[in-house]
Amino acid sequence: MARTFLISRIALAVALSGGLATAVAPLPAAAAPKQAKAGSFSKEFAAAAAELDKAVSEASGNPTVKAASDRAAAAQDQAAKSAAAAEVDAALGGADAKLAAIAAVATTPMDKIKLGEITRNVGVLKGDVAQQHKGLVMMLDSGAAQPDSLGQLQWLAGVTAYQSGDYAGAVKYLKPAYDSGYRDQQGMIDRVLADAYKRTNNTGAALQMAQQEIEKAKAAGTTPSDAALRTALQAAYDAKQAGPAIDLSAELVRFHPGPQSWNTAFQVTRALTTLGAQENLDLMRLMARTGAMSSKSDYLSYIQDADPRRLPGETLKIIDQGVSSGKLTSGDVAEARGMAQGRLSADRASLASYEKDARAPSANFARINGAADALLSYDQPAKAEELYKLALPKAGAEKDRVLTRLGIAQADQGKYAEAQRTFAQVGGARAPVAKLWTAYVASKANPAAATAGTAPTAAAAPAS
Repeated sequence: MARTFLISRIALAVALSGGLATAVAPLPAAAAPKQAKAGSFSKEFAAAAAELDKAVSEASGNPTVKAASDRAAAAQDQAAKSAAAAEVDAALGGADAKLAAIAAVATTPMDKIKLGEITRNVGVLKGDVAQQHKGLVMMLDSGAAQPDSLGQLQWLAGVTAYQSGDYAGAVKYLKPAYDSGYRDQQGMIDRVLADAYKRTNNTGAALQMAQQEIEKAKAAGTTPSDAALRTALQAAYDAKQAGPAIDLSAELVRFHPGPQSWNTAFQVTRALTTLGAQENLDLMRLMARTGAMSSKSDYLSYIQDADPRRLPGETLKIIDQGVSSGKLTSGDVAEARGMAQGRLSADRASLASYEKDARAPSANFARINGAADALLSYDQPAKAEELYKLALPKAGAEKDRVLTRLGIAQADQGKYAEAQRTFAQVGGARAPVAKLWTAYVASKANPAAATAGTAPTAAAAPAS
């Protein structure tokens, strides 16, 4: 019976993000962009700002300010954060009141960019994201920033808008930074911008942005980044676009193979497709081969679809792996183990006769295919390949199933080019499964290409 595999939006968001589920981290005052060198301060501003500017610049060496700032950073609730921020303000001699007085006499572009810098740095010391954002916007609006610092300023303004929940404001500042080619050291700008697009109900822009980044990398002969692929995949998933999402899943695991990427690809495929037991069995076989079996339900699904009465040897192998990994207990699989062990000796002893009968000129499809399935399940891919090839002309409606398992047998022997050609012929309900197998053999055939180019980066998790 066909079944749909569902996944929570929270779990998928974490998977797509590479496993990092925290918000964008606050940036230290040391990350402040460079000021303009041209222009000058007004006399009134220079006199008014000197004391606070000195106090802020020396804050790291002031035990009172530093202790209050550390408490503000560590505070877990708003009341504690506000209390610590008030301590920082007091330790700086009344920073907010002084900022208001300084703002009243800021007239030149240099006055305004310096006012913005001090405002932002006071916000950092207080752990006040809104104040940091206010200062950064002042710096941008001053007209005095150096051209080569605009991207960084826009990035910081966009991040603080995002942290404050102003996602439209985040897009306002992040998009020009991204379009100008600015990339932050943490490699998060594309992911944060894409999520801001999503939170403003503009998933199409997020998908387009990531696809452009992917195509640009391909045209340059480099590997699309992990971040760009995950961003595009998240957008396609959110839009319930099964075809693009599965294609992007395949690209993710091809270019950035690893258990985490594979687990993401499997979750997306199972969430957006309806797979029968036999289709899911071949997907689970790929999960096992890629080390992506990560939960009790993964192992139980594999055991159920393999069926201890039909494929006892393969079932026992998965049972043992699940128990050894700690994902299963002996009690979870006692019944399945008993059935498999009861069938194992007779089934294994019959392999030779199964194969002999399957090679007889009069053998029908069911006999040939059954023997091939048995041989594949007992890790005899070369013999299985021969029988699947014999079964193929007689397969009829089962052609896609035979082709899938022929490709698996070839992949298990390291015949990656042949396996790719075989999987390319698979259609129908098995096409999504075949695409992931194709990505697997492609990464095996050319592992250097899969790991070349842009390195994967961590980023903030998309919204659930």
